[in-house]
Amino acid sequence: MCGITGWVDWEQDLARERDVLAAMTKTLAARGPDAAGMYIRNHVAFGHRRLSVVDPANGAQPMTRKRGGNTYVITYNGELYNTLELRCELESRGYGFTTNCDTEVLLTAYMEWGPGCVEKLNGIFAFGVWDEKEQQLFLARDRIGVKPLFYSERAKSFLFGSEIKALLANPLLKPEVDAEGLAEVLLIGPARTPGHGVFKGIKELKPGYCMRYDRNGIHIQRYWSLESRPHTDDFDTTVRTVRELLEDTVKRQLVADVPVCTFLSGGLDSSALTAMAANEYRSNGLHPLHTYSVDYLDNDKYFQASSFQPNDDAPWVVRMAEKFETDHRRVLLDTPELAGSLSAATVARDLPGMADVDTSLYLFCREIKKGATVALSGECADEVFGGYPWFRREDMIQADTFPWSMKPEIRLEWLSPSVTANLKPLQYVAERYHEALQEVPRLPGEEPYAARMREIFYLSLTRWMPTLLDRKDRMSMAFGLEVRVPYCDHRIVEYVWNVPWEFKNHQNREKGLLRQSLTGLLPDDILWRKKSPYPKTHNPSYLQAVKQQVLAILDTSSAELRYLVNEQTVRNMVQQADNGFHMPWFGQLMSGPQLFAYLIQLDAWLKEYKVSLV
Repeated sequence: MCGITGWVDWEQDLARERDVLAAMTKTLAARGPDAAGMYIRNHVAFGHRRLSVVDPANGAQPMTRKRGGNTYVITYNGELYNTLELRCELESRGYGFTTNCDTEVLLTAYMEWGPGCVEKLNGIFAFGVWDEKEQQLFLARDRIGVKPLFYSERAKSFLFGSEIKALLANPLLKPEVDAEGLAEVLLIGPARTPGHGVFKGIKELKPGYCMRYDRNGIHIQRYWSLESRPHTDDFDTTVRTVRELLEDTVKRQLVADVPVCTFLSGGLDSSALTAMAANEYRSNGLHPLHTYSVDYLDNDKYFQASSFQPNDDAPWVVRMAEKFETDHRRVLLDTPELAGSLSAATVARDLPGMADVDTSLYLFCREIKKGATVALSGECADEVFGGYPWFRREDMIQADTFPWSMKPEIRLEWLSPSVTANLKPLQYVAERYHEALQEVPRLPGEEPYAARMREIFYLSLTRWMPTLLDRKDRMSMAFGLEVRVPYCDHRIVEYVWNVPWEFKNHQNREKGLLRQSLTGLLPDDILWRKKSPYPKTHNPSYLQAVKQQVLAILDTSSAELRYLVNEQTVRNMVQQADNGFHMPWFGQLMSGPQLFAYLIQLDAWLKEYKVSLV
């Protein structure tokens, strides 16, 4: 994993702009702590920060190769999991290689197949290739959007980068946010509409898309999308196929020349990956596998079961670690760090995020990095296999809005009247929701309930899941930790997309198909344990900490947050918070305390980025 950035300008000699490129590249230093590199020629400038995972001694970037008198240059962030197969195919076509890294394979693949190379890739990636002869930049992003990529076009200039901060380091761009960008933050946030960069003039290259930039401008092309077709496999074949795909994916994603570990929560998703990884390690004589879990000080004292979070994870983590003989470490977090890291997590994400759901991962990854460089995470199994409440609760299934934010009108309570008048919140959310539904690839003749479930899965995969992938990427890469997400392998996503709901809902259980496919791998009590989401703190001291921070902001006359929120309403909410205040306004884990934390992050974002509302 790495950080990439670049600049093409048809009117300037970028050789004179080395300092600007260096500043853009420096913003990504945390993503690539091992090395830095730049390539500058006349109208093109590439920057790169490297995190060495495969072939650390080689593979420096930007990487340059020549063929037939032409020069190709790549800056690349990601991992290819089919490097060996691609390399063998390219060798059969006469190419030779000087490194063992996937960067050289990817650049060679582009030299051989051009833009069509992306269809051959299995991995997570965002990369740019400069073709000197054609005077053309090619950009591509992986199918699911695990790796980020943002860009901006300014007259005869074009900028791109792994993170928004890299673009904002160029004086061509200012940290301006217009009404639509503000609506994304206040009404859709912490989610984000695909393709939206929030800041004025900044866009995101969507997952499954590639683009070409030349003297004629931008040309964007979609190279991958979900396709709906009848599922012809019977249930037993489907179960077997899911197991085979997942085992193959885990085996591929364990490849690295640096220490690898797994996240282990004791839930189904991480336990399955841990079991497969531990078995693979044992068979290769690499035992033991290192595993990590996160918990919170005094959670055992304050934890209260709910329909969303039915039991504590800690005992199940111990059960798994003992069963598979892993070298396990428990990371314990406390309130002061959780509340004190909200600003740092905002900067890591470039936007207000998922409050303590972000900061806990941020601090967790900081500790993991001390012992590992690569981790496997169970993220996204819920979106692919149907694990969330909105796959099962009829009120959420039938809601005419995003099911994780069923009551968008809640936000009207704490937004200022001037903001609501300007942004038209309910209209904006409704437009974004129906825009998403129009994208759903339909299956002709599908009965209404099945068609609705297809919509729910599409919304989850394309609107909810990117929020978690953004979180995972930014919080981990803030410490140079590469987190891989096997459940996002595009082969798994493609296959399970067309599996009928009655298969996915086997035994009327969330992720029933996945559970059945893992039979014999996991102990039955873990295999059929009721889903418990990512853990959060239940310590009342966290609520007190974020309340105090919010009040301190509101007491600061220069705080721009005061102009975005209804100050008296927020103060009243703070006062009521000790009386069981509960406002589930985004997902399962973001309620009253997280709303206050989100406002803290919003204020930090406005200050840290010197945001101008235009």
